[in-house]
Amino acid sequence: MSELALRFVGADVLGPEGLTRAPLSFADGVVCEGGGRDVNLAGYLVLPGLVDIHGDGFERHLAMRRGAMKDLGAGLRAAEAELAANGVTTAVMAQFFSWEGGYRGPDFASQFLEALAQAARDTVTDLRRQLRFETHMLDDYPRFEALVAKYGVEYVVFNDHVPHERLAKGLVPRRLNGMALKSRRSPETLHKLLQKMHDERGLVPEALRGLSARLLAQGVTLGSHDDRSTEDCAYWRDMGVTLAEFPETLVAGEAARALGTGVILGAPNVVRGGSHNGNVSAVDLIAMGLCDALASDYHYPSLRRAAFFVQEAGLCDLASAWALVSSGPARLLGLQDRGTLAVGKRADIMIVEAESRRMAATIAGGRISYMAGDIAKRFIQSGS
Repeated sequence: MSELALRFVGADVLGPEGLTRAPLSFADGVVCEGGGRDVNLAGYLVLPGLVDIHGDGFERHLAMRRGAMKDLGAGLRAAEAELAANGVTTAVMAQFFSWEGGYRGPDFASQFLEALAQAARDTVTDLRRQLRFETHMLDDYPRFEALVAKYGVEYVVFNDHVPHERLAKGLVPRRLNGMALKSRRSPETLHKLLQKMHDERGLVPEALRGLSARLLAQGVTLGSHDDRSTEDCAYWRDMGVTLAEFPETLVAGEAARALGTGVILGAPNVVRGGSHNGNVSAVDLIAMGLCDALASDYHYPSLRRAAFFVQEAGLCDLASAWALVSSGPARLLGLQDRGTLAVGKRADIMIVEAESRRMAATIAGGRISYMAGDIAKRFIQSGS
């Protein structure tokens, strides 16, 4: 397979210091000093490809309706097409390993990772693995750890969605019947399981400390989710966690930053101008300098839109805003080969129309993963 060797001219290219009209060349999958066939991209912006550090928007491609999860490979290819159409060149696929069951249960997590391992051989977008582990599933620690090792999961995030407050009061968890249906258990069986996990919560810290140490020894990156307090952040930092996903309060955001934990916020929160469930506004945290990376969360188009929103709102310049969706998440994940358009980096490139900001093309590792509209003529007609 021959590699593309192109030189983009006439475009506004985003570098660390801002936009420049300097040509951008790439060959053999990496940005290079020069050479390649000229492609005139006057009227376009050339930007680093997006690094999505946490996204579960693929779920709707895998399970369009309840029970419709027969061909995970086809669903993942459809998800990749959406990722590419939104400028994402590296995507962390955030899959649950949860007592909630269905497409968030342990059985599906295993099926998903196997399908992803197969699909990733053919995709242009770099699809990477994250498992979101429910920490109170004490009986499932060995199974979870084996799954991480088998599929080389790079990133593990710790969750706890057990409704402890209601269980502590002897109350039936809200939406129990719906949760039971999704997990294919009776409401009574699920209630007993939740109560068991709640009652055994005192055993979790010791078990989790051992699991965290073993995962860290394998080079797995660890994250926490939905932290609310200084105590939450300190607890997770002590467990070896280095990333805090979606802190729910200003206090938690400040505490994570003080502890040196990377702060990841949701791009949909930015685009909406606030959290859909009353948590702290991501825009406010960005304005205070308490954000290292934005993630698509559940909506892939929001990632690029959020970066432009941050710049247009005057919170920072375009280079700093774009770092939140490119070099920032790459750094947090330890991916030193991408995130900028510097010479020697992967040729991960997103091209948009300068005026409308409409997506035009995506290039991942020097290969075209998406292209639409008039830009195709520029690529076909050399020097047009």
